[in-house]
Amino acid sequence: MKKLFGILVFMFSFLMNAQTDSSCNCCTEEYRAFDFWVGTWEVVKTDGSNAGKNLITKEEEGCVIRENWTSASPGYTGTSLNFYNAATKQWEQLWIDNTGNFLKLKGNRVGNQMILASSTFAKDDGKNYRNRITWTKNNDGTVRQLWEVLEGDTVVNVVFDGLYKRK
Repeated sequence: MKKLFGILVFMFSFLMNAQTDSSCNCCTEEYRAFDFWVGTWEVVKTDGSNAGKNLITKEEEGCVIRENWTSASPGYTGTSLNFYNAATKQWEQLWIDNTGNFLKLKGNRVGNQMILASSTFAKDDGKNYRNRITWTKNNDGTVRQLWEVLEGDTVVNVVFDGLYKRK
């Protein structure tokens, strides 16, 4: 009887621990590396003009970061889903906007920056390019988002440079 009781206590303890462990599948440091971007933001361009607003939320029990962008230019919106892929040990982003354009990025956090880049793509000029977006966590609580187009390691265009200020 004591043996049966011991087995039951062990099984109960095991099941309780299993439930606790699975209740927070995305709570490790890797999954929280992009949490500095979560919030309600006003975004301004480098000249100080309004770029738009962005609502960044954690969803799916903390496993997904969702972006909901509304541009200051009327009629332009977009959303992204961001997640840590444990199999590849990289962050991934899928951006989709209301014009039908999309962007897929992969990368990781380095220090106070999340750096994600696209695969290379060819343009009409026959050259290969890639997109790189860097989010920098600043000491004052703001976040800078810099979207660059690169040919090799050379920046050939800055698509967007914005400063996120918490609302």
